[in-house]
Amino acid sequence: MTEAIPKGSLGSPLLTFPPLEEGVLVKRYKRFLADVELVSGEIVTAHCANTGPMTGVLHPGGRVRLRHAPSPKRKLAWTWEQAEAPSAQGGLCWVGINTALANSLIRAAIEAGHLKQVLGPIAAIRAEVTYGSNRRSRIDLLLTPDANCSDTRPIYLEVKNTTWIEHSLALFPDTVTERGQKHLKELIGVLPESRAVLVPCLSRHDVQAFAPGDSADPRYGELFRLALTAGVEVIPCCFGFHRDKITWEGLRPTKTTQS
Repeated sequence: MTEAIPKGSLGSPLLTFPPLEEGVLVKRYKRFLADVELVSGEIVTAHCANTGPMTGVLHPGGRVRLRHAPSPKRKLAWTWEQAEAPSAQGGLCWVGINTALANSLIRAAIEAGHLKQVLGPIAAIRAEVTYGSNRRSRIDLLLTPDANCSDTRPIYLEVKNTTWIEHSLALFPDTVTERGQKHLKELIGVLPESRAVLVPCLSRHDVQAFAPGDSADPRYGELFRLALTAGVEVIPCCFGFHRDKITWEGLRPTKTTQS
């Protein structure tokens, strides 16, 4: 007999979807492509919606999960969604590797009220709004607080999908990211007229804290600490990945350095 999970509690489903297909990763190549052997023995080519090195989660021969969504508008019917990787607690852990999903996850968490304590009640959410120097950047989410909030400044919220870990510490980035450096500068730039929020989307349930990946991009780490000093808020959000759902696993604390 299964027991209903109270809405808003840890482990509660945030997104649900038809069960993903499981298989074994043969290889990832050309950044955007991955060959996977399905349980049936068929080898399919899937879109890899992750352009980074995927440090710690790219394991040829390891189990993966794919979404099958054939369409005349898509070159590939399959999308690589999850990978099984060594867990910080021992054993294995499912990790969400589709970077395009992170914004939807954070938006769903906000709409479910999981971030109300740190953001306050939100009246409206807009996505991909232009801002920054020469208005050449787009913020992932622009939040309008409820009129009754004590702080009614608009909230500029940038999301970063995070899958790399050392022990139980989640780290971003896992490679040099000039784009990520620019985003930190742009967030600093909206202060103090607006709130600036960086949300590491921790796409695995086995992490205990978040820190900047100094060993991969020292400049990002420097800008991260500068942003904290300037008033940028960092809210790491943790999620669990399953074959047919993604669950809310709560907030995690922030450390200022990787060491």
